[in-house]
Amino acid sequence: MRSIQGQIVDIKNKHIFKGEISISEGKIVAIEEKEHDVEHYILPGFVDAHIHIESSMLVPSEFARIAVNHGTVATVSDPHEIANVLGIDGVNFMIENGKKTPFKFNFGAPSCVPATTFESAGAVIDSDGIKQLLANPDIKYLAEMMNYPGVIYDDDEVLKKLAWAKHYKKPIDGHAPGVLGDDITKYIAAGISTDHECFTYEEGLEKLQKGMKILIREGSAAKNFEALIDLLPEYYDHIMFCSDDKHPDDLIINHINKLCARAVSKGIDVFKVLQAACINPVKHYNLDVGLLEVGDEADCIVVENLTEFKVLQTYIDGQLVSENGQSNIKPIDFEVLNNFNTQKKEVLDFRVASNAKQIRVIEALEGQLVTNELIESAKVEAGNLISNVEKDILKMTVVNRYNNDKPALAFIKNFGLKEGAIASSVGHDSHNIIAVGVSDEMICKAVNLIIENKGGICAVSDSESNIVPLPIAGIMSDQDGETIGKDYAILDCKAKTLGSTLNAPYMTLSFMALLVIPALKLSDKGLFNGKDFKFVSLEV
Repeated sequence: MRSIQGQIVDIKNKHIFKGEISISEGKIVAIEEKEHDVEHYILPGFVDAHIHIESSMLVPSEFARIAVNHGTVATVSDPHEIANVLGIDGVNFMIENGKKTPFKFNFGAPSCVPATTFESAGAVIDSDGIKQLLANPDIKYLAEMMNYPGVIYDDDEVLKKLAWAKHYKKPIDGHAPGVLGDDITKYIAAGISTDHECFTYEEGLEKLQKGMKILIREGSAAKNFEALIDLLPEYYDHIMFCSDDKHPDDLIINHINKLCARAVSKGIDVFKVLQAACINPVKHYNLDVGLLEVGDEADCIVVENLTEFKVLQTYIDGQLVSENGQSNIKPIDFEVLNNFNTQKKEVLDFRVASNAKQIRVIEALEGQLVTNELIESAKVEAGNLISNVEKDILKMTVVNRYNNDKPALAFIKNFGLKEGAIASSVGHDSHNIIAVGVSDEMICKAVNLIIENKGGICAVSDSESNIVPLPIAGIMSDQDGETIGKDYAILDCKAKTLGSTLNAPYMTLSFMALLVIPALKLSDKGLFNGKDFKFVSLEV
């Protein structure tokens, strides 16, 4: 028997009282009012309602070791990234690795593998594969249906996937950035219950009013907290918090606890904030996570106060998994699996033979996954379109990592590099190699460094080559969280030393191949208009 004393936060009844919680065999057996002089607060653990664990560059067991330090006891996790590389085998790797640690991972069946037919992925999960996954009790929901045009225009394979989720009575997650009006009405009518892609207050409001649950996302690249948080006071029963994608250096610093502190600092009622952070995900996804009631699993946290939410202790199933910022979860051994099959490139592979006067340019936006399409003057040298460093219009490439194909090439604004190049094999959603640089030579050098290591993120210049290898599926490290967090932070600084002005250059880079989010992106097959869902020419 274990007991915890403190100020007990009863979110459901909006009540705080001095008391004691008794825990036996992992469950809460009693909650009693009791006089004591303990000032700390006890509340249910935090849940990240939508995250791709792979984006932390950590395997689930290593992600858990860090997340518990911030009071996170569970995640709703879409293993979409590894599925695009390794298919169902990748999903099973995540489930089995997560089971070996005292943390409540809740994985979904990735609904869009590949995300589109306009790029090369490492695997396909069709409706039969979705049926196989959803039949598994370890799979809690159908993960984000990014193919919203397929829903709106009644694509047969998409409708079969939705039907299997309904058959197994599992929730369906959405992904519909900027989709409004009759289109979102039809999307919701198909049974899709959530969206984490809202980037304006008006968009979030319309979706809430039409019955959707809205996830307020604050990740390493996409940051929608400020745009959406004013919806929380009125719609607190229908809102959750999520990261979506969170890099390891960010995860070391904070998680859902930080969003609670920010919301409370805006004067929002603490019970409404905690409803979104602790209760709503558990209810919506039917998670096996305790909510601080007698008979529940003892998944609870002790925080110093209800303003900063500094976590002093985290309990999962009654086990003390973190205390004073130190994780008690032990590292585990795991297999290394990958899918990387392309040969090193030549500088000439990155040449764009053209004498065009104007070109289409991707405009990357700070803190957003959406991009703009710009028409800019081309810079031509000896019949080759090249980077215009002065105007910050840089050449970029996406290289198929599953086959030895010719690189796709385009231009991008707002990366700010003055020298060298950066590259990554984390390239949502298919995780081909993506690179941006000041010259064809530097781009080639960065791409080949990734190929040599069969995955990673890197920064190169004339004098230096720096890489963080990602040997697991080319997207995750085999190192512990502290190591990868520090190594990533150093590489992030290298990119900024080369001139990048972005807050999270590697996270932003990874989304420049994400075709399902408009307006202009680059796949390994060419430049793509995400509004019209079709390829477009580089030259205007």
